[in-house]
Amino acid sequence: MTKILLKVDELRTFFHGEEVVKAVDGISFKLAEGETLGIVGESGSGKSVTSLSIMQLLARSAKIESGTISFLGTDLVRLPDPAMRKIRGKDISMIFQEPMTSLNPVFTVGSQVMEAIMLHQRVSKAAAREQTIQLFDEVGIPEPHKRVHYYPHQMSGGQKQRVMIAMALSCNPKLLIADEPTTALDVTIQAQILDILRRLRDSRGMSILFITHDLGVIAEIADHVLVMYRGKVVEHGEIHQIFESPQHPYTKGLLACRPRLDTKVRRLPTVSDFMDSKVTDSGIEITEKQMSPEKYDELLQAGRGRLLHPKPILQEIGHPWRDGVYSSDTKCVPDDEKPLLSVRNLKVHFPIRKGIFSRVHGHVKAVDGIDFDVFRGQTLGLVGESGCGKTTTGRAILRLIEPTDGVVEFEGKDVRSLRGAALREMRKKLQIIFQDPYGSLNPRMTIEAAICEPMVIQGIGGTRKDQGQRAADLMQEVGMNPDHLRRYPHEFSGGQRQRICIARALAVEPDFLVCDESVSALDVSVQAQVLNLLKELQERRGLTYIFISHDLSVVKFMADMMAVMNAGKIVEFGPAEDIYANPAEEYTRKLINATPKDSLEHIQMRQEERKQARAERLSTIASV
Repeated sequence: MTKILLKVDELRTFFHGEEVVKAVDGISFKLAEGETLGIVGESGSGKSVTSLSIMQLLARSAKIESGTISFLGTDLVRLPDPAMRKIRGKDISMIFQEPMTSLNPVFTVGSQVMEAIMLHQRVSKAAAREQTIQLFDEVGIPEPHKRVHYYPHQMSGGQKQRVMIAMALSCNPKLLIADEPTTALDVTIQAQILDILRRLRDSRGMSILFITHDLGVIAEIADHVLVMYRGKVVEHGEIHQIFESPQHPYTKGLLACRPRLDTKVRRLPTVSDFMDSKVTDSGIEITEKQMSPEKYDELLQAGRGRLLHPKPILQEIGHPWRDGVYSSDTKCVPDDEKPLLSVRNLKVHFPIRKGIFSRVHGHVKAVDGIDFDVFRGQTLGLVGESGCGKTTTGRAILRLIEPTDGVVEFEGKDVRSLRGAALREMRKKLQIIFQDPYGSLNPRMTIEAAICEPMVIQGIGGTRKDQGQRAADLMQEVGMNPDHLRRYPHEFSGGQRQRICIARALAVEPDFLVCDESVSALDVSVQAQVLNLLKELQERRGLTYIFISHDLSVVKFMADMMAVMNAGKIVEFGPAEDIYANPAEEYTRKLINATPKDSLEHIQMRQEERKQARAERLSTIASV
């Protein structure tokens, strides 16, 4: 019988401020040795606070009110700090969501891992360095003997996360807590990190508590799933059971709102389509809603079909129009229509300067001679890994970064030649929505001031009263309460802040929007709402989009045409459905294969791999 490693019983962790926030409100679960428990839920569900309660790393305003956290029979809640410090990092380790903020920028990554080793093991500095190199090699960091001397800023996001995994595993812990360890990573890097965690778990017999908002990621790694909603556990079961027959409406909503590569709907279902919730004196009251056939038909048929390039151009790029292949409502732009945006031989090269005289010793070719057209009313999806040049392309079009070479024409005008008032006039028509909504908003400005600022700059709206009314109308259009205009950015959730950024971009009545990873930082349920909103606004206002993302399933849901970028070049271009069905490039196939899969067959395959790995490990132990 498998030994229970961790047992949480009726845990309650509350935050005390102006009012009491019940972040974790009476949850219970068990985790056996060598197993992986996935905790899933939206932001604010209490999943991260649960992990911090286990690690005893809570903020001063937080307090464990009641309950027990038993680790191998020891109650961590009542353990003195010195005893807890011996367990933390040695027997229980944690990987945090953002590796850059978890690593000290003034020390090399190797020295930080060595510090953890020497803190918990009585070894020399030389032995700790050798062990660090072995760990770097084990987690797949190339040239580990060199990389131990690198500083955090010299490593990519995926490499920094591997350093954090190496640090967490340095003392061979019995329990690894992974708190959203792949949220900010590309799908290919995410797949590599998940593969590393699976391999190390199986080879070491380690238990993992894996926290995420994405059930697709959970399907790749977990044995059991705990679904949390507003501090409570609403469903708990084996991974196969949760995906095959979810019982709680919240779980059904989370499963349904994820865009998949085979998604057929034009509007994504959201959690609110499956349940209503309201706070009462006795707690949260949840009412389940049934998805009616009429509602499902509405999701399938809402809005326009895909809009492809003119048929002669499709022929030129190797994707000829074929009757009966696309859905009946897929249309092509008329043959004689000219592109709204035309990009030719666009290059953005950043100089590499060295020496005391800062002489140029080479260039980083972020964008290296790309061509594409976008027609009015279309959505072009730009997809690729971090560093491929997709974000630089979007910013170069708007001249937030000056191109090194090439032609960018918008409505037939050369964007690169515009200056002063002409450039400002062009920017009324071309706007951008950035990845980080919090970083995009001035924390000292009210939401009303943030939305009205571009109107003031562009001379739109007349009087301040008129501009304020336009701001209120825009808030309502993006699904926000106009009464909240006097609030500040920190008073809103991530999804609400992104809606505010969309309202600000619409304030100058643009024709064209560049959406730069605009949903990558959001929970899947909030992501579905924002994607639906963008589609509705496109139809209502006749907008044209460039949609930038590393998530292929999101791009396929949004895009009519798609450009796959790698190392500053477009390696594949064509209708989004065509490219997903028949990718011509190995790089594109790699991106598609790296996308998390949550089919029952795939989950069953992962479970069979788990059984085989466990049997091999037990056989190895027995032979020793």
